[in-house]
Amino acid sequence: MPHMQRARFFSHAIAVCLLWALSFGARAAALPAPTDGTPALRIQGSNTIGAQLGPALVIGLLNQQGAQAIEQQPGIRPNESRIVGQLPSGQSVSIDIAAHGSSTGFVALKSGQADLAAASRPIKDAELNDLSGLGDLRSREAEQVIAIDGVAVILHPANPLRELSTAQLAKVFSGEIHDWEQLGSTGGPIHVYARDQQSGTFDTFNELVLAKFGKTLTRDTQRFESSEALSDEVSHDRQGIGFIGLPYVRRAKAVAISDGTSKPMLPSISLIATEDYPLSRRLYFYLPPDAKQRWAKALVRFAQSPQGQSIVAQNGFVAQTVQAVKVRATSEMPVEYQNLAREAERLSVNFRFAQGSATLDNKARQDLKRVADYLNVHDLLNQKVTLVGFGDAKSDPARAQLLSKLRAMAVRRELLKSGVIPRDVRGFGDEMPVAANDADEGRIKNRRVEVWVE
Repeated sequence: MPHMQRARFFSHAIAVCLLWALSFGARAAALPAPTDGTPALRIQGSNTIGAQLGPALVIGLLNQQGAQAIEQQPGIRPNESRIVGQLPSGQSVSIDIAAHGSSTGFVALKSGQADLAAASRPIKDAELNDLSGLGDLRSREAEQVIAIDGVAVILHPANPLRELSTAQLAKVFSGEIHDWEQLGSTGGPIHVYARDQQSGTFDTFNELVLAKFGKTLTRDTQRFESSEALSDEVSHDRQGIGFIGLPYVRRAKAVAISDGTSKPMLPSISLIATEDYPLSRRLYFYLPPDAKQRWAKALVRFAQSPQGQSIVAQNGFVAQTVQAVKVRATSEMPVEYQNLAREAERLSVNFRFAQGSATLDNKARQDLKRVADYLNVHDLLNQKVTLVGFGDAKSDPARAQLLSKLRAMAVRRELLKSGVIPRDVRGFGDEMPVAANDADEGRIKNRRVEVWVE
């Protein structure tokens, strides 16, 4: 997406969120502060969330509660902070945030040292089993997608390289490719930078790139706990390469990424919003479903609200705000899809499904209401929507086409419950993949349903 178009998309998303926020009222039900001086809420986990987005959401919640004299104070250790304020009742309130990596959030939930875990990757099976005593952390109530982020691969601004495949990235970060000339660039030996072992950003990159190709990170890698520090180091090193969350590209240069047969994509807002970008990811809050922690529940509700999503956008992440985007028709698209692109606009959301299931995943369940609200506001409920399904490759192309249409029909059934009457439902099988089909992660991304409006 061109720079000016990205700016308009980003600004419009914030404006729409702010307008919606006014309609929801300025205050929520008053929350009491603990009387013993302990924190009202303890959040641990992802540095990607905890560095700026988490504190911003907490401050937004405190503002919604009518708190005054809100201040963010440094914690005892680096990457820790305390947000303090005074409630209208006169009570002082504090909320603690520790941002040492996604895995530390789940450990803290188990030990009782956190009320809410922040994660920049989904909970792992082992963590889920380990925390089963707290309830099902993959349930709709527990697993809350609060934002979309893209893991950007960054270089020094003077590096002429413009695109890389996930296969090339795996070889670079494992040390198998160790000189820029092997990639058609210049600069001599490659210097590799990465987030630390506790980081959800590293977990995401490891899963989507290294582990996918059976590789491990080279021992020559320089590791960082801080996203900002890593990005700044790469921007000063002409031989450097690293990966980082989208808001932390800063003065470095992001390159386009391809996966399998997908076309190279830059980490643009629209491609990350639809999760088509190969290294896009979801940011989560995990709240034990049986917990009685009122502040944790209030923060989750606030993060999902229009007010919370406006804060997501203001902090450089991609909000889950539905927008209509014009897509340029290209010769690589099926003819029928080209015609659709010329006649309609695509909404900035894709519906995806739980692994091994025909059931919409937790984010898709949240997005159903967002899409229905958007269509209602824009008078598009009746015969103005086309649902387009895609899937992963099958040995029988006709079966792939049928399954992709069935997915679109599943979304149609859910939207009908909200009064949306789609005009058409189409299936394109395994056309236009956004990820490689040789791993579960890629197949899940390819099994998607797009929403197009006239």
